[in-house]
Order: sequence, then structure tokens, then C-alpha cells
Amino acid sequence: MLDKKLEKALNEQVVKEFYSAYLYLAMAGWFEEQVLPGLAKWMRVQAQEESGHALIFFNYLCEKGVQPVLGAVAAPPAKFKSAVEIFKQVVDHERAVTASINRIADLALELRDHATKQALEWFVAEQVEEEASAEAMLRRAQRLEGDKALFLLDQEAGTRVFALPAPLTGKI
Repeated sequence: MLDKKLEKALNEQVVKEFYSAYLYLAMAGWFEEQVLPGLAKWMRVQAQEESGHALIFFNYLCEKGVQPVLGAVAAPPAKFKSAVEIFKQVVDHERAVTASINRIADLALELRDHATKQALEWFVAEQVEEEASAEAMLRRAQRLEGDKALFLLDQEAGTRVFALPAPLTGKI
């Protein structure tokens, strides 16, 4: 049985992950409007990953015998100034998600809920990858500012594909 504080934190994380998906879809829409379909695809893949993360948390709550309580997902911003601005926001957002997951892991450890702490280890490792990916895209966008160079980044970003996270394999 989950401690009520931990249950609340996990439910809140589901909403945060779905917000992340919404945010990245909003960014994909902006890239589409800018005729940068590769960067739009990169953001769509990012949104799929975040939706998958929400489902992993959702499934974990179910496995622990808790009915997930889904909260409202706030609307993300719709207007952006540049690719660099977007990737700065992505880096900041991923750092905030990392901090949130770390707080939940700390709570699980404090409560001696080793099963939940173990389940969160996948996310701790995943966030290292998420932050590195976002920071790499930010550095590339900064280096390649300008229409012609941004075209190259757009082409590269368009090769990204979605892979179902391991914890979801066979569960959706």
C-alpha cells in the first residue's frame, strides 16, 4: 500500500508528464508554422515520450492498487520567438521534471518504500538522457542560428523516431 503523500506525488507527476507532452506539442505546432517539419517531428517524438512517461506512472499506481486521480493539464504557451528560445525552455523544463522526480524518490526513500524507489530509478536515468538531449539541441540551435543553418538542424531532427519506453512494453 502506498503512503498517501507518495500517492499524491505520483498522481501529480502523471499530470506533469502530460503537461510536458502538451508543451512539446505546442512547440511542434510552432515549428510547423515556421516550415521546419524536422524540428516539429523531433518535438512530436518528445511529446510521445512524455505521454509514455505519464502512462508508466499511471500503471505503477494501478499496480500498487491505487486508482489514479487525473488532474487538469494546464494549457502550454503557443507562441515562441525562435528555435533557440524553444530549446532553452526545453532544457529548463527537463531540469524541473528531474527535480520533481528526485523529490518523489527522496520521499520514497524517507518512507522506506523501496519498491517505489526502485521504480523511480528508471526515471532518474531517463532524465539524464532527457536533459542531455535537450542541451545538445540547444547547443546546435545556438551554433546554427540563421535560416540556412537551421535548415540543416531541421533535417537532422527529422530523423528522430519514437521508441516505446521499456517499462511500457506489453502494457499498452
